[in-house]
Amino acid sequence: MTPLPKLQQIPAEIACVADYEPFARERMTPSAWAYLVGGAADESTLADNLAAFRRIRLQNRVLEDLRGGHTRLDLCGLALDYPILLAPVAFQRLAHPEGELATALGASAMGAAMVVSTQASVSLEAIAQAAQAPLWFQLYIQPDRDFTRDLVRRAEAAGYRALVVTVDAPVNGLRNREQRSGFALPDGVEAVNLKGMRGLPPSIAQPGSSPLFGSPLLEHAPTWKDLEWLQSITHLPVLVKGVMNPSDASRAVERGVAGILVSNHGGRTLDGLPATLDVLPAIARAVQGRVPLLLDGGIRRGSDVFKALALGASAVMIGRPYVFGLAAAGATGVAHVLHLLRTELEVTMALTGCPTLDAIEASLILGSS
Repeated sequence: MTPLPKLQQIPAEIACVADYEPFARERMTPSAWAYLVGGAADESTLADNLAAFRRIRLQNRVLEDLRGGHTRLDLCGLALDYPILLAPVAFQRLAHPEGELATALGASAMGAAMVVSTQASVSLEAIAQAAQAPLWFQLYIQPDRDFTRDLVRRAEAAGYRALVVTVDAPVNGLRNREQRSGFALPDGVEAVNLKGMRGLPPSIAQPGSSPLFGSPLLEHAPTWKDLEWLQSITHLPVLVKGVMNPSDASRAVERGVAGILVSNHGGRTLDGLPATLDVLPAIARAVQGRVPLLLDGGIRRGSDVFKALALGASAVMIGRPYVFGLAAAGATGVAHVLHLLRTELEVTMALTGCPTLDAIEASLILGSS
């Protein structure tokens, strides 16, 4: 078993997650940076994910009894010390030579669950061997359904604890910043878990014809029936990632999913979607506590985690923040980002009179009923 990393000295100027960003940028190529931080089209959704947390103000409570306080929770069969998970991020070797292996070590040092991307640049088995914390596997249902079934079997055999199926990206978003940078995967970085998969035939639209509709890509795009098929071939809990509409959330619950991740893909698919935080309360009302709700998008502070929990989330996932830490300092950076966010969450809880996660409620959001 790979030993956990020892936390090294962190420069004094890194006092919060945002302080990692310039360190990360100087260690990545311009095109890799554009891939990591860019969003779809004009990046309005990307910006609004961040702005939504800034718009919200908290109510404090004083003289509450905080003895015995903790941040523990049970989530889809996992006993977690705090409600912050690492979201699936593709091609992490763009940020650091050790890629997902370093992320797994950093997560293990902090006891945080990690969701591994289908498009990881390290095999799902190697990541499982390196990790000492729980792993979930993020899955794109591929046009090659037999290959998809094999991926599920591999994840089960490697000890992954749940599947997180991404449902909001039947096609890639139009990421103009990435396009302008000329981004292409460098030698040695690829989606290793997809090796051997049968690809779709090439489809090049002729002038005047539809560039997308009628293409093989959309003909094989997953549907609700494919979600049911996925649930039928695995014993693992299946969560859906990419839900932004309360009616979709209700349909997912009716089909027996184990959890819902409120996500707009970090602003990387459809520009013009609202911030995830803004749609969370309506989705929470639709779900009515029948399954856990998770949220990603825009979290940069532990107080942001608190706001998401107050508005209905059971836990959150972070993406870009830990990749900033990964690029800047490898496993140590990932671990430090988690430590910073957990510390800020606990401080926020103490100053709002919340000794446990169950005490966090909407009344602590200014203007909420």
